[in-house]
Amino acid sequence: MIPTPCHRHVGPEGPFREVYEPAEDTFLLLDALEADAEELRRGRCTDINPLAGLCTVETAIRNNVDIQPIITDLITGLLPRLHGKVDLLLFNPPYVVTPSAEIQSHGIAAAWAGGKNGREVMDRFIPLVPDLLSAKGLFYIVTIQENNPAFSFIEHYYNLSFLTADEIIQILQKCGLKGTKVLYRQAGRENLSILKFCKS
Repeated sequence: MIPTPCHRHVGPEGPFREVYEPAEDTFLLLDALEADAEELRRGRCTDINPLAGLCTVETAIRNNVDIQPIITDLITGLLPRLHGKVDLLLFNPPYVVTPSAEIQSHGIAAAWAGGKNGREVMDRFIPLVPDLLSAKGLFYIVTIQENNPAFSFIEHYYNLSFLTADEIIQILQKCGLKGTKVLYRQAGRENLSILKFCKS
């Protein structure tokens, strides 16, 4: 069993109060990664919130891990050089239903503001995944049933209004990705799932 990373420095008090505190979705994603620990390697992570990048460095230092956060909107600052080169891609997207204007934040609201149906950020990112992953790349995403975890590009293309996690997996197979639901957990009102994809 891998211990939960030290994260006491994140929260409502102190220098990282503008960074989203780890919650049930974070710990569910950690559980999925722990199950696949032998397959995974250390790497870089991106965030739109500069303070979250500093917090990531502090968390890494406190847990004796070397990590290099990059401040960018999703992967904008890393294209096109990442095409076909990503071995591990983790996405815990903002999924709270908010006005679309809130997704423009670079502060703590960026951690939860998902825009219309809580999916605007996911909808921008998902189409990029097949081109980003290397031949052996893995992609993990947190989805939440309450926000109808379907993606509007899929809805538009296939004329669907709601997809379950299993249907998301089936549709993304048509994009060349093989997927499974690796974990599911109810956390309060939220029904969270971790989906895992690789190239077929």
